[in-house]
Amino acid sequence: MRAGRYVEAVTDATFRLRPGSCLVLVGESGCGKSVLASALLGLLPGNAETAGSALLSDGLDLLAADERTLARTVRGRRVGLVPQSPAAHLTPVRTVRSQLAETVRELVPPEGGRAGLRAATEAAAERAAFPAGHLDRYPHELSGGLAQRAATALALVGDAPLLLADEPTTGLDRDLVHRTVDELRAHTRDAGRALLMITHDLAAARRVADTVAVMYAGRIVELSPADAFFGAPGPRHPYARGLLDALPERAFTPVPGAPPELGNLPPGCAFAARCALADDTCRTVRPVLTEGVACHRA
Repeated sequence: MRAGRYVEAVTDATFRLRPGSCLVLVGESGCGKSVLASALLGLLPGNAETAGSALLSDGLDLLAADERTLARTVRGRRVGLVPQSPAAHLTPVRTVRSQLAETVRELVPPEGGRAGLRAATEAAAERAAFPAGHLDRYPHELSGGLAQRAATALALVGDAPLLLADEPTTGLDRDLVHRTVDELRAHTRDAGRALLMITHDLAAARRVADTVAVMYAGRIVELSPADAFFGAPGPRHPYARGLLDALPERAFTPVPGAPPELGNLPPGCAFAARCALADDTCRTVRPVLTEGVACHRA
């Protein structure tokens, strides 16, 4: 950043995502969820630095791969992306149909010439509940929900072994949320594909997740099986418990305070200032993720 200052947007994020499974990453805005997804596809801004490794099952390290490899063999083919801001990722001067047809032709060329391509394009749109009557519209003519469905349709075309879905239900009503997350979940049931979904929607997370990762201030603070997280015994980290307690169907109690600035993190637990259980150890010693939780008081 300016004046040589560094911001640790994501730190020590460690997890495994197995074929056939879905990991859902949750947390407040600004905690680093989307940065993590962007890092996996080489889409970070030029002033970002990455370290560590992100290995696909065939051994390819996404963090070490060059732009040519990412562009020609990874994006869309081995790792698909539903972007957080779909309208910004759609080409503004081309219709949804032409963009979807181009993707179909490039990734899964259909037989039957123009008629085959048209049918395959409409089938791809239907898969994401994008109405055929809107295929010939331009991105600026779409609502936020339609743009979201268009982006989801584009991401699903290649049936990539790993699908990254960054807030895929933004702008959708509840019925479409269910349909979208069910389609994303179905992606993992064929040929051992996997899904990493980022969301604020805990109801959607509960519907699809095998594992839940909770991120706070750039770090994963809890990693738990979904059944244990949403059921018994429930989350172990105070922040994760606070997220669930904030739901209308639960206590409807907001988490007090606000997250710290990533450029000015405290020496101890980043959540200590908001936590009723915090003691001197919490405020001075940063906890590490041990047995699925990063908390001195868990």
